Amino acid sequence: MALPFLPGYSTNSKLGADKFHKPQAFDVRNGVAVFVGEEKCGIGGVPLPGQKLQPKSTIVQNGEGAPAPSWVAYDRQVLRFTAYFQEAVHEKREEKYRIRKCTILYYLEDDSIQVNEARQENSGIPQGTLIRRHRIPQPAPNDDSFYTVDAFNVGNNVTMYSRNFNITDCDAFTRNYLTKTGAKVPDPQSMEPEDPYFVHRKKEASTMQPHRPYEKCDTLKQFLENDRNVLRFYCVWDNSGEMFGDVRELVLHYFLADDTIEIREVIRANSGRDAAPKFLHRSKVPKDVGALHKPGEITQRTVLNVFGPMGHGGRYILDSLKTGAVQKEFYTDADLTIGAKVNVWGREVTICDMDDFTAHHYVTRYGREKSTPIHYKQTEAAKAEREIPPYNGWGSEEDSRANCLKLIAQAPKRDFIKFMKKDRQGLDSHVLRYFARLDTNRPIDMDRCFIISAFLSDDTISVFEPEKRNSGIVHGKFIERSKIAKEGGGYYSAEDLYVGAVVSFRSHKFVITDADEYAKTYAEKHKNE
Repeated sequence: MALPFLPGYSTNSKLGADKFHKPQAFDVRNGVAVFVGEEKCGIGGVPLPGQKLQPKSTIVQNGEGAPAPSWVAYDRQVLRFTAYFQEAVHEKREEKYRIRKCTILYYLEDDSIQVNEARQENSGIPQGTLIRRHRIPQPAPNDDSFYTVDAFNVGNNVTMYSRNFNITDCDAFTRNYLTKTGAKVPDPQSMEPEDPYFVHRKKEASTMQPHRPYEKCDTLKQFLENDRNVLRFYCVWDNSGEMFGDVRELVLHYFLADDTIEIREVIRANSGRDAAPKFLHRSKVPKDVGALHKPGEITQRTVLNVFGPMGHGGRYILDSLKTGAVQKEFYTDADLTIGAKVNVWGREVTICDMDDFTAHHYVTRYGREKSTPIHYKQTEAAKAEREIPPYNGWGSEEDSRANCLKLIAQAPKRDFIKFMKKDRQGLDSHVLRYFARLDTNRPIDMDRCFIISAFLSDDTISVFEPEKRNSGIVHGKFIERSKIAKEGGGYYSAEDLYVGAVVSFRSHKFVITDADEYAKTYAEKHKNE
């Protein structure tokens, strides 16, 4: 029982409202001022009594959790309908109309629609995407609104741009979605019309014979199953019976995709042979070479002349028995095994070994285990040791050795890190100086004094003889700065120089008698070195 419409018994609908604007009833569309008040609400955005507002987009169904916009809730969700439309054909006797089957895709995220038509062979009409993805307006007089998901269901007729699409079926996802929204989805329509002209053309194509004989040889299955599957065999070709011939190592590749063979030669370093890219180009290898055939004698198919002259104007049919065809047998993977002889255009190649993939292929396909490999690699001759001539005294010994190691001599490499650490740094010269005398019994040499300088940056040594008045001996450099070899091998370094040591520099024996203050201080600080 409703309350009477009396003062004190009615509620104020404006209590708690914060919007009191009045919507605009006029607008400009396509440059024309029109009245749009029918779609507008009352004051404050409240619908007028009896007014029903049509939704302009798909309403998102409320579920668990916080509400989400349509472009988030329906992201990548597409409804798929199967439909057809009938197109009239004018001024053509063979057909009066066409039945064009298509697929309607409805994107829930933005209510856009796309229509695709499956391509038919030799249809003569543009097919593919009939309507690109966008929001499609409804036909007049409702052309001011767009299609929503409520207009699509099995059995409905949808008019888009003057074409009447009859929806016959939908996929499982679409059926499940429409059922959850409360719509009843009928069963798929079984009586979908067929295009009579297309059926007639399909029947004629099945009975049509080609004007030119053609025999289909389908190798696509073999290519798809065995693409990039290559068998590898290690072979030898013994050509030592010929003049200047020898045993040559080969690698045979068998391509399972098209039964072709490629052979490459293994060329050792410094063998004296040109590095040819291939020993045999990839092709099919016949078992029996025989004589060369004339051009056009070997063909993939043979024909029979039924009647008429040779060439233009004659009639031919395909010879299924291949009468007169040249039968040639080619090597296959079943013929290749360890120990087999392969006739490669007159050259007898012996298979000696195979890789693991090839062995696994023969086990799985033919049940054939891998045989014992044949030893085919030649034993390399023992390399003669390189003899380095003795040092002749010119230049440094390392520089002279570099002339014997390479054809183009290169300067010996220095220890750059040691050079940076032990080079002169301020007051640290990193040069150790020692006083020495000759270890000899000759009276004239017993009084001679020498200064031995050891350079830590590169382990070089120099010997200098100071001036001594009225000695009759020329003073100056006795041994120039260089590395000095020991008699037993190796070079002298700072560790070999100390007070009391006897060293032999180029057949001259020296006895170290003393050292300067820097050498003594450095030796005490670096006892571990």
